[in-house]
Amino acid sequence: MKVLVINAGDSSLKFQLYDMTDESVLAKGKVERIGMESAILTFEPAGKPEVREVREILEHTTAIRKVLDMLVHREFGVLQSTAEIQAVGHRVVHGGEAFSGSVLVNDEVKRQIKQLFDLAPLHNPAHMLGIQAVEANMPEVPQAVVFDTAFHQTMPPVAYLYPIPMVLYKKHKIRRYGFHGTSHFYVSERTAALLGRPLKELKLITCHIGNGASCTAVLGGQSVDTSMGMTPLEGLMMGTRSGDIDPAIVPYAMGVEDLTLGEVNSMLNKHSGLLAISGIGDDMREITQAREEGDRNAALAFDMYEYRLRKYIGSYAAAMNGVDAIVFTAGVGENSAPARAAVCRNLTFLGIRLDEEANERREPGERAITTPDSPVQVFVIPTNEELVIARDTYQLILHRNDVV
Repeated sequence: MKVLVINAGDSSLKFQLYDMTDESVLAKGKVERIGMESAILTFEPAGKPEVREVREILEHTTAIRKVLDMLVHREFGVLQSTAEIQAVGHRVVHGGEAFSGSVLVNDEVKRQIKQLFDLAPLHNPAHMLGIQAVEANMPEVPQAVVFDTAFHQTMPPVAYLYPIPMVLYKKHKIRRYGFHGTSHFYVSERTAALLGRPLKELKLITCHIGNGASCTAVLGGQSVDTSMGMTPLEGLMMGTRSGDIDPAIVPYAMGVEDLTLGEVNSMLNKHSGLLAISGIGDDMREITQAREEGDRNAALAFDMYEYRLRKYIGSYAAAMNGVDAIVFTAGVGENSAPARAAVCRNLTFLGIRLDEEANERREPGERAITTPDSPVQVFVIPTNEELVIARDTYQLILHRNDVV
């Protein structure tokens, strides 16, 4: 079975085509600047040169059609016909309390995704555009949705409820949902495999740290707490997001700066985090380089980022009454040796013994960055959310066929 995985943004669309017989990637790519005359389509067929085109792509339906055209292109395509695509899987950020697992798309699923637009206004509407675009181009092909929030539905009330009037939860479902669940799930399973132990026996802390960042306590294979909350704004300091702040800052800043609700929301989501403190940007590579060159603001941004991440790791070790392994994944987690080293050097109370050489190595793939005798192992594991989406979609289709 061949499964096409889609991650649709409001002006972008990423895709990967899998052959599920061996889980190989036949092709991948992205469409950027959707809605413009100068949209960019990048296509990477396996074993062939990358193809890049700049053309007018004004909406997602056209973007999907162009992707399908690439997949069957006579020169650099990887399929004889689009009929070979037997299922499409989508990433959807917010599933609320309605979805604790992946599901096949139907009218009711689409209705519930739309009801969650207010909880993820930057993401869910774009994901729906992706679903509708596939429907327009391949109406007979079944689609599945895999939710970032689903993995965190195992959190107990003590972790997901906020200490605010319960009426806000009962009427409006204001609670912690968590995000990056597909990534946290994937690296948890890989950690168990690397340790050679059953996942059900392990206490793990998974750190998905990129431009968006979250930390999760995984106990016995289940998420029991996570740093992101009702929205992806809460928790760790991120590239442009503030993470945790005193909530009273919001009305105070609105008053003293005469900000609207939209302006303060933009401030916290797009103009805070590493960008705000460093004054350089939101890219950890640039900040690390500037820090090494003596830039004090860059050094402060780096230290704040590390400090807040370390506090969450410590709190989750306390929440689970111990930890067997810590995992770094995503852009910063996989690529920033200085960030990993700073965190590990400040967690020696857990018994962590960093292998400096292993941490500095820039080799791809999974590896431990602690010494063999370290009581708590630390791993770098490249995340693969697309593979999880492909697997879930494949299993849903197989189950549907079995039922039929």
